[in-house]
Amino acid sequence: MKERLLLKQHEVTGFGLMLGYIGVLLMLIGGIVLLPLLTLLWYPEEAYEAKYFILPGIGSILLGYLLFYNIRGRETGRLQRNQDAVIVVTCWILAIMICALPFLLSGNYTFTQAVFETTSAWSTTGLSVVDVEHTSHLFLMHRSTILFFGGIGLVLVMLSVLSDTYGMRLYAAEGHNDRLLPNLLKSARIILTMYLCYILSGVALYCLFGMPLFDALIHSIGALSTGGFSSHAQSIGYYDNIWIEMITIVLMLLGNINFLAHLFLIRGKLRNFFQYCEIRFSFLVIALAVPVFGFLLCAGMGTALPHALRTALFQVVSALTTTGFQTVDTFVTLPSAALLLLIVLQLIGGGIGSTAGGIKQYRIYALCKGIWWNIESQLRCGNVIRSHKINRVDKKEAISPTELSQMGLYVVLYFCLFLLGSFILCCYGHPLAYSMFEFSSALGTVGLSAGIMTCDAPSLVLWTGTIGMFIGRLEIYVVLLAAARLGKDICSYVRRRKTA
Repeated sequence: MKERLLLKQHEVTGFGLMLGYIGVLLMLIGGIVLLPLLTLLWYPEEAYEAKYFILPGIGSILLGYLLFYNIRGRETGRLQRNQDAVIVVTCWILAIMICALPFLLSGNYTFTQAVFETTSAWSTTGLSVVDVEHTSHLFLMHRSTILFFGGIGLVLVMLSVLSDTYGMRLYAAEGHNDRLLPNLLKSARIILTMYLCYILSGVALYCLFGMPLFDALIHSIGALSTGGFSSHAQSIGYYDNIWIEMITIVLMLLGNINFLAHLFLIRGKLRNFFQYCEIRFSFLVIALAVPVFGFLLCAGMGTALPHALRTALFQVVSALTTTGFQTVDTFVTLPSAALLLLIVLQLIGGGIGSTAGGIKQYRIYALCKGIWWNIESQLRCGNVIRSHKINRVDKKEAISPTELSQMGLYVVLYFCLFLLGSFILCCYGHPLAYSMFEFSSALGTVGLSAGIMTCDAPSLVLWTGTIGMFIGRLEIYVVLLAAARLGKDICSYVRRRKTA
């Protein structure tokens, strides 16, 4: 009993435990900043830019170690309610700021532009203020490295290199809702391994069809992480190669899929894979949207049918998976109906628990089913109560009216943010359609642009996009819970100080 009490006294809890977790993640962020320096092995002439990465990278590792030292070798307690959300949100803000430092130190970007670019990378959006045609390979790889880790998430990477001891509850707070195995550490490593294998496969296929190695790596990461960063201003359209477009479509669809579903796909359990509600829903949406978009291109722009369908397939998949690659020169010239269709696809977004953003297909599917169940219950005679289930990858899962209600509230809140962001862009004189398109792209972490959020855009426009991308990646409730918990802790601290 005495030993237990002694352990309890030396147990790290509360604010100290939070700082320890943040320290671990800061060390990882420092490593992420330094990782692009490997590019100098192939492009040594860019070594003069290394100093922009070394200072923030080493600084982040040292600061992280000092914070981690507080919990190293000590018994850790449990996080209190919503402290996991505070840690995740804080670490993502620190990651954005630290990774923005190389852009800022280069002297080519303002603070607003640097933060916008790194938020776009961490949130896997793809909106950019960088002139990729005149930017070094080192900085292009920096963006893509962030994109890689932003797709799988900071916490998941931490778990893959450490152990279950650190961050069990952080895993869910970052947006990962499935474990592939009972052991979370093994799950994290499996996800990371699958992710790397897909990227390397994409690189090999791109090179096979004529893409240079560096470009292949940039585009493979951009497609699988549904981030859409490219090494060319024309994006995938630069190559005008149908095979490269097909490879990109496959990678975008893989990035759109829940991590748990990938395990069933790899193990050959195709029945489970294709019964998953999100897989069916995404293919249904694509099958309906592609001919409509193609028809609108033919009727509105006089595009030949084969080319219209090719363009439609690529852009529909790019918008729905929230990737943001494009094969069209500009979206400003698109017919209004085609623009509206893309806005809807961007808002729907990708799979829950994947690298994609948006409202998420699972929520939309569940709400559609909920509407049908409600109509069905109104037509049914008597007071028969039925249990409603939805096909997940590994099982059929019952869904309660409370869950449906929470999803409905989330969608309402999402649309409120969408309208607010669109309103701010309209205040700067941009047409309503383009404002809605641009902000739906930011909030849905898509990256398609109507030319509003560029390097010449006013600071408030870029900050509107930055906040939209950040909330869209971490999801609204996590950010709100973190803010509420932080406010509560500050108020408690102030009250204690007054009492003392």
